[in-house]
Amino acid sequence: MWKVSSIKNILKTILILIIFIIIFILLNMLLKPKYATTLVEGSMIAEYYDEPKDHEVIFIGDCEVYANFSPMVMYEEEGIKAYVRGSSQQLIWQSYYILKETLTYEIPKVVVLNVNSMRYDKESSQVSEAYNRLTIDNMKWSKEKIEIIKESMTEDETLISYIFPILRYHSRYDELTSEDFEYLFKDKKNTYNGFLVNKNVKPLGNLPIKRNLANYEFSEECYGYLDKITNLCKENNIKLVLIKAPSLYPYWYDEYDEQMEEYAKQKGIDYYNLVEEIENIGLDYSQDTYDGGLHLNLQGATKLSEYFAKILVENYNLTNFHGDAVYDEKLENYKKDIQD
Repeated sequence: MWKVSSIKNILKTILILIIFIIIFILLNMLLKPKYATTLVEGSMIAEYYDEPKDHEVIFIGDCEVYANFSPMVMYEEEGIKAYVRGSSQQLIWQSYYILKETLTYEIPKVVVLNVNSMRYDKESSQVSEAYNRLTIDNMKWSKEKIEIIKESMTEDETLISYIFPILRYHSRYDELTSEDFEYLFKDKKNTYNGFLVNKNVKPLGNLPIKRNLANYEFSEECYGYLDKITNLCKENNIKLVLIKAPSLYPYWYDEYDEQMEEYAKQKGIDYYNLVEEIENIGLDYSQDTYDGGLHLNLQGATKLSEYFAKILVENYNLTNFHGDAVYDEKLENYKKDIQD
């Protein structure tokens, strides 16, 4: 039989271990950036998990989707249920794994992929830990998250630092703010179905000189992931739609456009270069951008969303969900927010 003292020592050890684990978990939560009121782009990926999974349209891509397309406008205009799974500098392989993860929750009728990321492969200077973190940190743990980490990591990053954020953010202890404590056990909602509202106005100024490039060809690596996205949609009977959002910079060269047109033709999918539709959309870059033509502000995004919603309903057999109680409430809150 065990001695009482032995049992007490075992229980004491277990208690100490439990306390250590709790403290370790709390420190991980505390030191990890909250993306609540600063760098809010890092919060957007996580918001999707709390949403009803009944979207017929999913947008995938970088800032050119989350800044430019408003699902609430699409619902008001055409009754579309859409969600934007965008993130800052979302690269093409990240788009693939985010789409793959999304399809474990729901199967939409249409996936809209912004192709701006085709210009960046894994050797590009656009690949950085800072952008990786904004996309990956707040994904739920899954096979897809492990895959996206492995595909995205720079040479200085490690998988373990994503599993235990304290290993990456341990030096933040002297940078903690009230935000870190306020949002320790809760998240702040910053978007409406993935659309990040920006009402500021910064008119189009002098864009950088449009320089000739040494090479305009998209890499085999990027085409490989685009093929994976195409095949994934085909396997799930989803209509894939490629777009280039109407951002004026970085420049979308004619050579880029030709490659996307050829790819779409070969694969039998639709491609819309919305840069060429600026006049038809009614965009005015003296009023409709918040950063001199890189992204649209609320006014510009409203125009683009109205325009693209019509394309969606005319071509992809979508349901008109007007009268949906959840979306009616969302729309009401959205209107209040943008009028404040």
